[in-house]
Amino acid sequence: MGLDGSFKKEMQVRSARLEISVGLFVLAGLLSLAWLSVRLARMELVGSGMVPIYAQFTSIAGLKQGASVEIGGVGIGRVDQIELNTADYEARVRMLIRPDVPIQEDAIASVRTKGLIGDRYIKISPGASKKILVAEGMIRQTEPAINIEELISQFIHGSIK
Repeated sequence: MGLDGSFKKEMQVRSARLEISVGLFVLAGLLSLAWLSVRLARMELVGSGMVPIYAQFTSIAGLKQGASVEIGGVGIGRVDQIELNTADYEARVRMLIRPDVPIQEDAIASVRTKGLIGDRYIKISPGASKKILVAEGMIRQTEPAINIEELISQFIHGSIK
């Protein structure tokens, strides 16, 4: 019986090690999945330290919350919130911009498309003013999104006449 008892004990130890190894592997997988989810959703778990800047557009067709904000093709922030200003029926966009990137008060914000039919983003063209927007500041000069379907429709209807 002595051999049987030590064999059982050894099997229990091996089984416990295997269960612990599998548990740690599953835990590492869940933590990786959680990290990936946060990164893909562009969420911040702790205060981001980003500066909120606003812009108002006549049309933001296709722009979504979380879209990137770029200057010269370099990402400097993201679209945080989109709402309708019911006073003039224009889209009010709140962007979160990195604090180390100064935005001049005469900068121009444009809704652009990556590629021909890609995602929409906001392109900021720097201004020449020495005055820098502060937190909660408003970019006054904006260019709305170009609607490809509308342009094609105008071309077709214009060429029929």
